[in-house]
Amino acid sequence: MKHTFDVTGMSCAACSSRVDKATRKVPGVADCAVNLLKNSMEVEYDADVAPEQVSAIDNAIAEQISKAGYGAILREEAAPAPGRKSAARVAHERQEKLAAEQELRMRVRLIVSAIFCVPLFYLAMGHMFGWPFPAAFLGDEHMMVVALTELLLVVPIVFVGRPFFSGGFRSLFHLSPNMDALIAIGATASLGYSIVKMYGMALAMGVGDMEAAHQAFSGLYFDSAGMILTLITVGKYFEARAKGRTTDAISKLIDLAPKTARVLRNGSEVELPVEQVAVGDVLVVRAGEAVPLDGVILEGSASIDESAITGESVPVDKVLGDMVTGATMSKSGYFTMRVTKTGDETVLAGIIALVDEATSSKAPIQKTADKIAGVFVPVVIAIALIVFVAWMALGAGVSMALNYAISVLVISCPCALGLATPTAIMVGTGRGARSGILVKSAEALEAAGSAHTVVFDKTGTITAGTPSVVSVRPVGVGERELMTLAAALEAKSEHPFAQAIMAYADEHGLSESYAVEFEQIPGGGVAALVDGKSVCAGNASLMSERGIAVESAADVARQYADEGATPLFVACDGVLAGVIAVADRIKPTSAHAISELGAMGVQTVMLTGDNERTAAAIQRQAGVDRVIAGVLPADKEREVARLSEAGHVIMVGDGVNDAPALARADVGIAIGNGTDIAIDSADVVLMRSDLIDVVSAVQLSRRTLRTIRQNLFWALIYNVICIPIAAGLFAWAGLVINPMIGAAAMGCSSIFVVGNALRMRAWRPRFAVPVPTQPADGEGELEPSGQNDEPVKEQSRSKEIHMEKKFNVEGMMCQHCVAHVKKALEGVEGVTSADVDLDAKTAVAHLSADVADDVLVAAIVDAGYEAVVA
Repeated sequence: MKHTFDVTGMSCAACSSRVDKATRKVPGVADCAVNLLKNSMEVEYDADVAPEQVSAIDNAIAEQISKAGYGAILREEAAPAPGRKSAARVAHERQEKLAAEQELRMRVRLIVSAIFCVPLFYLAMGHMFGWPFPAAFLGDEHMMVVALTELLLVVPIVFVGRPFFSGGFRSLFHLSPNMDALIAIGATASLGYSIVKMYGMALAMGVGDMEAAHQAFSGLYFDSAGMILTLITVGKYFEARAKGRTTDAISKLIDLAPKTARVLRNGSEVELPVEQVAVGDVLVVRAGEAVPLDGVILEGSASIDESAITGESVPVDKVLGDMVTGATMSKSGYFTMRVTKTGDETVLAGIIALVDEATSSKAPIQKTADKIAGVFVPVVIAIALIVFVAWMALGAGVSMALNYAISVLVISCPCALGLATPTAIMVGTGRGARSGILVKSAEALEAAGSAHTVVFDKTGTITAGTPSVVSVRPVGVGERELMTLAAALEAKSEHPFAQAIMAYADEHGLSESYAVEFEQIPGGGVAALVDGKSVCAGNASLMSERGIAVESAADVARQYADEGATPLFVACDGVLAGVIAVADRIKPTSAHAISELGAMGVQTVMLTGDNERTAAAIQRQAGVDRVIAGVLPADKEREVARLSEAGHVIMVGDGVNDAPALARADVGIAIGNGTDIAIDSADVVLMRSDLIDVVSAVQLSRRTLRTIRQNLFWALIYNVICIPIAAGLFAWAGLVINPMIGAAAMGCSSIFVVGNALRMRAWRPRFAVPVPTQPADGEGELEPSGQNDEPVKEQSRSKEIHMEKKFNVEGMMCQHCVAHVKKALEGVEGVTSADVDLDAKTAVAHLSADVADDVLVAAIVDAGYEAVVA
């Protein structure tokens, strides 16, 4: 059982570490994951906790977190009623509202701070630059006027920045100092020291000692305190803005769903909010409209763009009885549909819930950062004290020693440590969802990138999962006559091979014949009378039992078997009429996906229950490195466990019998058209059921891991380099950092970490060679007779795509910009040329293949410009 809490008062990684420790102290808590980015916490309870005990544990958690100096509010777990907004959508909207409120608060604080900080800086530093001043601020006799003015200017800055002080000193009181504590101590030290110096200046002026007064005046740090708070606020404001953008992927998923639907009521169309639509309602969808909810087509047909859900850019034709998914787009046609799912039950709501759950989880790599963050602030405070004492011992004086100590406090940045992992996880999982790759946890996202082996189930994963006729070899009769006899015979059979033959007959418009006296021969085949003729079809054993000679077709049958197909003998009136090859074809992109994994240094293994000859044939076609044949469903889990001993393993499957193996693997990947139990057991779900997305998932994981490591490296190396400089260790070389520069650097470090994660929004998979397109009917068939390839080549040429896509581009200022955008588009696979218009701020990409809009937009964004589909 899990509960979600909204946590208030967290400002850095030290805060999230403190909340984590406080929560784990509560009896009954098995695990918890605190998310600094979302200000939330997922709590998992012990398995033996009774339902009636949960409420008491929730209260205990809130109490412990309160004692630690933070707030915890249990998030409402009750799912909305069917037809209402989904729970994931409600939670995300609440999070977006809180993020917007936080950004607004930081903007107000920044504006107020800047209004008073600018004159404060001018007054304190202007004389160094020779800036003009009114006479009232010039001369030693007016030093007190300057000091009082600086004090008055810094007071509003301190007032709007009071959350730094309240949060910082509260954390010190609870013996769990955070980033706010560093800021509060530094600013308070500057203010307190300045006020003491101001009193000293007043006393010196009172006795006419202007030299002492001037010395005291030079020790004022009001400007440092004001600049520290203002610059930190600048960093916090941009950090709040950037953090809000990390949830863009979820926002875009939510925005996909239309707000209204046309409902048929008493024969008339009524437009209603989707929240008021119930299961069983009949909706009308026209061309150019989004499908409001999940359902089944009752009337009409349409071409549906499902790229928003599956990532597949090619529209899918839907007819009577087909299922349609909410948030997909009707490109053409008209249809009515009966709603089958609403609210949390829709596919889109499920995707949003999975992404939200993944972004709330914690990757294993974050544990190292959490351990560092837990001791970071106390260590920094200790370093600052040591620096102050050391400089005092060296005779530097209070002013210089305090300057170095404050610089150490304000330049240290635990925020970057806390944001390094969750920002990358959030952007990575969101980008994956938009590409049809649903990652259920941060742990799975991390593990996928370090996998050494990918294990594939064969049927339905590497292959299509449905047998089909791949070749026909008649003997003594015509091909149409052979297939007509076979179709009549198999019409009464439920065997998958029979369905393949019937599909072939329907496709080729063969005439129907009727079979009587139908007989199913166990382990052999079928027999019946067709148009008065005795016809049988089956394996070689059946033919032998019936005394039918098959030697003339033995070589062909053996070749079919070697190529992974099953030879089906057909006889009429005791004479062999021909051989039909039936096979489960591999999917069009399976071989390409497996070759890409090999190029990435990943070993591929296929598990199958087929015999070694068939398995070897599939191995040759797909190109897998190893095959483990003859594996019973119950043994798949054991084989995966054995392979895991040599390194991280990804298991890819779709069936019920794959569920244990998916759960056993380090990362289980279920293809989208698989069974519910396989999807539930998996860590990653591929919406397109295309193995090329396994490659994309591994690439996404590696990119996310690389971003996390970059962020952690930056956060750590920043502190390792800056703290010694701020402490004055390199003052002998003239390399020093004053508190104001330290505050600016600290803010920049957090912005850098979040900005680095946001670069992943433009991520897209990259392949060594272009992904092959779906072959036309008849391509890729087994043809032992060696037919000429020219018709196939001609057919391929006729299917070439010639189209164009137009985009509105912002940010172009000159012809150099035009050249950059043109080069970026023409560098995309499938783009033959691009026309860019500076005046109209548009770009038109001419395509020879169907390229997804987001790929083209990403190319323009990577070039440094903004783009939307025109």
